[in-house]
Amino acid sequence: MLARNAESLYWIGRYVERADDTARILDVSVHQLLEDATVDADATSRQLLTVLGITPPPGMELDVWTLTELVAMSREHAGSIVSSISSARENTRVAREVVSTELWECINSMYNAVPERQRAAKRVGPSLFFSFVEERAAMFAGLADSTMSRDDGWRFLVLGRFVERVDMIVRLLMSRVGDKPSSPGWVTVLRSAGAHDTYLRTYRGALDATRVVQFLLLDRLFPRSVFHALSQAESCLDHLDNQPSTRVGAKAEASRLLGKARSELEFLRPEELLEDLTGRLLGLQQCIRDVGEAVALQYFHSVPWVAWTNAEVSL
Repeated sequence: MLARNAESLYWIGRYVERADDTARILDVSVHQLLEDATVDADATSRQLLTVLGITPPPGMELDVWTLTELVAMSREHAGSIVSSISSARENTRVAREVVSTELWECINSMYNAVPERQRAAKRVGPSLFFSFVEERAAMFAGLADSTMSRDDGWRFLVLGRFVERVDMIVRLLMSRVGDKPSSPGWVTVLRSAGAHDTYLRTYRGALDATRVVQFLLLDRLFPRSVFHALSQAESCLDHLDNQPSTRVGAKAEASRLLGKARSELEFLRPEELLEDLTGRLLGLQQCIRDVGEAVALQYFHSVPWVAWTNAEVSL
């Protein structure tokens, strides 16, 4: 597979997942701001922007609409929903030769429908726009599952999806470090991760911080947990690195980083989970950044750029 196609597929997975996760987080946060008049809109909005890595304009007081404009509609912030959809569509166009027609039509129609959905959101509220993004992201994932061969192209797409998922779940948990164990903020985290119903079925309705963190970090069966996402990403790299002659201890850097992070979670006692939770989450964030760089170096930019010198033409 061409390196440019592999890179495009990897980033398609990341951008679609980013748009989906951001829409989920915003949907829950906006509902909270609209339904609870006691919530400080400016402070809550700034906390959310910190989670998403977006710097608000100086001197601006934030509310539901300015928050939605910055995080959902803005084309200036690379992490916004509209920017993520645009980047996913551009990467799909570049990799058109290795994606199915159905997949291209899904992301292209999603991109073309964005202006109309933005206008509708301004008339009836932003929830309609978030639901549209979540539904289209789910459709994209379903079409990828049902129309793509399980070859290297598929693995790069799935790798990008799960790498981005780890980053977003870690960001969500970081936003609640220091909250009381019974704080309603933990319910917000579960809803933002699409995990609330599954959590309640798993723990029979008992809600506390330890169990929420345990579920989102360690659960083996929930597809949006950090452990599951790390395992799936590691499996993709194992297949991509399919080299029977590799000697012991010579695994590629990205596989080594993912395996180390996964094993640290796998053998962690649940009662130790909240000990230095901030350090653990920061370590996972750094791991994901390092994995992204290692994947790019190994698969996308393995040949160094060459600058020609002393090549002037003598006349």
